[in-house]
Amino acid sequence: MQQAKRVAKNTGILYLQMAITVLISLYTTRLVLGALGVKDFGTYNLVAGTISMLLFLNSSMTAASQRFMSYAQGEGDFKKQQSIFNISVILHFIIALFIVLLLEVVGGLLFKNVFIIDVNRLEVAKLVFHFMVGSTFLTIISVPYDAVINAHENMLFVAILRVIEVVLKMTIALVITNYIPFDKLAAYGFLMAIIYLVLFVIRIIYCHNKYQEVSIHIKKYFSKSIFKEMTNFAGWSFLGSSTSIIANYGQGIVLNMFFGTVMNAAQGISGQISGQLSAFSTTLLKALNPVFGKSEGAGKRDVMIKASLIGSKVSFFLLIFFYIPVIIEMPYIFKFWLKEIPDFAIVFCRLQLIRNLIEQPFLTIESSISAVGKIKQFKSYQSLLNILPLIITYILFNINFPAYSMYLVYISYAILMGGLTLYFAKKTFELSIILFVKDVIFRCFTSFTLIFIFTVIPIILFPESFIRLISIFIISSICFIICAWFIGFSKDEREPILRYLNSKWRLMFK
Repeated sequence: MQQAKRVAKNTGILYLQMAITVLISLYTTRLVLGALGVKDFGTYNLVAGTISMLLFLNSSMTAASQRFMSYAQGEGDFKKQQSIFNISVILHFIIALFIVLLLEVVGGLLFKNVFIIDVNRLEVAKLVFHFMVGSTFLTIISVPYDAVINAHENMLFVAILRVIEVVLKMTIALVITNYIPFDKLAAYGFLMAIIYLVLFVIRIIYCHNKYQEVSIHIKKYFSKSIFKEMTNFAGWSFLGSSTSIIANYGQGIVLNMFFGTVMNAAQGISGQISGQLSAFSTTLLKALNPVFGKSEGAGKRDVMIKASLIGSKVSFFLLIFFYIPVIIEMPYIFKFWLKEIPDFAIVFCRLQLIRNLIEQPFLTIESSISAVGKIKQFKSYQSLLNILPLIITYILFNINFPAYSMYLVYISYAILMGGLTLYFAKKTFELSIILFVKDVIFRCFTSFTLIFIFTVIPIILFPESFIRLISIFIISSICFIICAWFIGFSKDEREPILRYLNSKWRLMFK
């Protein structure tokens, strides 16, 4: 019960943060698109695709390091936590150097042979790329600090950092819109890199003052056995993460090769919407991940499995609460949000959200596989599957398939990846696939279908307007509450919630 309360508290803190940051981030995108224009915005999303790489790489590598931190906390071994932190610092410094060298070499080849960018913007684009490589280095070496913060479930500090980040980004957007007399793209790239430096310094100062295990003494805390275990785990985890990054960043490159920077602008907008609408669900996973590691470390696998199943459903429902009305009314929302809507942005965004919905129920299961630690085979197969859709997309574009076909390929990939995750969950910690399909997949997608059917009714009855938008959100919210409660959750899962609400009700009226 104490653990459940802690998860609820952390989730509440992160949701409050998201309520602030989502609106700021969407407004910032509007400002940046207006200041840079569609072509420069597309160029930025192409060459600074490392930004999305940074976010994905940071979260995946942090989850890997945090797994060891949380596991050691579950065991109650403080000395082991100190060793894990120091070894994590070594590993991520080596990884950061390798990634920087790789990006610089590959970047030169991409600019010379692959990227399609206006000649008069080429030098500026290269400059922005170098700024982002520096940001990548800072992001990777900050991973051990993020892992410690997450392992301690200090979501208040995570929330504060995120608010600082989005406020700084909005400030930069206002500056380049109103006060930059020279090249706005170059200035934007430089100032974005400065943000990552500021956040890195804040993390270091905070963690060294807050947590006793954050003390860098490599010789004193080095453990050969832990180094070997972490290197093995990090290697396989990095293989899966890096191939996923290549596949996702490669989408922008392939789009650019066949359709130019305007299509990269559309992709950038879809990525922004996807990221912001998924933030509430991602937030829940961030609060749950330490629970998986600590439960496994304490020998409570049944707790981990139960948390995984509930987390799958709750995170999915958090997605559809926002996704359904936005998918339906996306053309009107885009007109309200953006001054200029890039071609294909609406189609890209709708398909990206569908892909996210398919992937979502399996994310907590993947985290549970990592918590157990047996990831070699899973990451091997995952890395092969990650590259496949990029190859298929390139072939389809070569035979003149439309740009949106890329998203259809990645939707198919999401289905295959879900099946692979379930297979290895069964193999790794004996998850019942029948139970998962019945209790998670069936409940989630039945609820989605019913909510969508009822929510789309105003489209038939009313013309496009603000009134229709509001009516869709109201109908969607009512249907969501009914379906989530009666279809999404079983009687056993509803009873503790009712007991908790009853206790709070009694306290209020005592």
